[in-house]
Amino acid sequence: MATYIHELEGWPSFEWSSKDLAEQLAAVRHRQGRLLGRMEALGFDLRAEAVLHTLTEDVLKSSEIEGEILDKDQVRSSIARRLGMDIGALAPVDRDVEGVVEMMLDATQNYQAPLTDERLFAWHASLFPTGRSGMTKIIVGAWRDEASGPMQVVSGPIGREKVHYEAPAAARLDGEMAGFVEWFNGTASLDPVLKAAVAHLWFVTIHPFEDGNGRIARAIADMMLARSEGSPQRFYSMSAQIRLERKDYYAVLERTQKGDLDITVWLQWFLGCLDRAFDGAEEILGNVLRKARFWDAMTGQPLNERQRKVINRLLDGFEGKLTSSKWATLTKTSPDTALRDITDLVARGMLVKDEAGGRSTSYSLASLGEGEPRCA
Repeated sequence: MATYIHELEGWPSFEWSSKDLAEQLAAVRHRQGRLLGRMEALGFDLRAEAVLHTLTEDVLKSSEIEGEILDKDQVRSSIARRLGMDIGALAPVDRDVEGVVEMMLDATQNYQAPLTDERLFAWHASLFPTGRSGMTKIIVGAWRDEASGPMQVVSGPIGREKVHYEAPAAARLDGEMAGFVEWFNGTASLDPVLKAAVAHLWFVTIHPFEDGNGRIARAIADMMLARSEGSPQRFYSMSAQIRLERKDYYAVLERTQKGDLDITVWLQWFLGCLDRAFDGAEEILGNVLRKARFWDAMTGQPLNERQRKVINRLLDGFEGKLTSSKWATLTKTSPDTALRDITDLVARGMLVKDEAGGRSTSYSLASLGEGEPRCA
């Protein structure tokens, strides 16, 4: 008896109920179109800021899903440099960050280019520039082989592992991937949003690499979503939403991979997750407009580079409380200089002292009020 979906007769001829998906798909497509319209109405600079924010979140959260934490400043700097955006002083970037950014930008900026084995190999090599996953040497830029045994997704301590999924044998990979790539590049009349969902499931089920399959599957889905919009500009992050719903994501994926060829439930979950990702775009839009309003209100205010840097960090969502010691660390300056910078901004009404709470005085941006537009 078959245990996994790829062992079933008829694989990979997926089935689903178009009737059960029609209303949900129409609602998602309508909301997607309205979001794009709202974003396109922004000026060039605001739209670029929204794209930078979205792509940064996408790279960070896709890696977080796999337990890898990247430096946000490095990711933002790498994306900005590759897109030719001026965000002031750029942080030095590690090669592992550069690799993840390279893959994501190639998928979304070159979304019209065909998917090929060589392109997938290049993405994989970008993810693992040292040829290792952590301390373990892996096959990079090629399909996995049988040397390390069956490719399994497991959890639990050594000796008491739970096998959630076992991928097709390595001997099948050439044929499996040839079929997937041909389908992905084909012109069959399937809505590209649904195609993104099928592609994600299909690729991660084949699991052709030793590591990095989840990140590449999400890049493939993003590539097809870009095709669905006919635009390389990203205003929402599917990976960020999957990160928030990681438990449900793995649960529905496991049920689908152990089920039959009817993947309606997976498609419903994917569409729902995408719809909820649009909520994140509301927050991005609100933050971008708030940032623009702040700088408009401060037109003519003389600021040094340190002050601009920290204010932008606050506007982008600073984690924790801003203290003079954190200011000194961020700007690589002395505590005295940090305090002078802060005192100057407080005197001009750009920063306000937080209410007492602890031994260190903390500061926040002066409020400009509410009322950011929301995406519908």
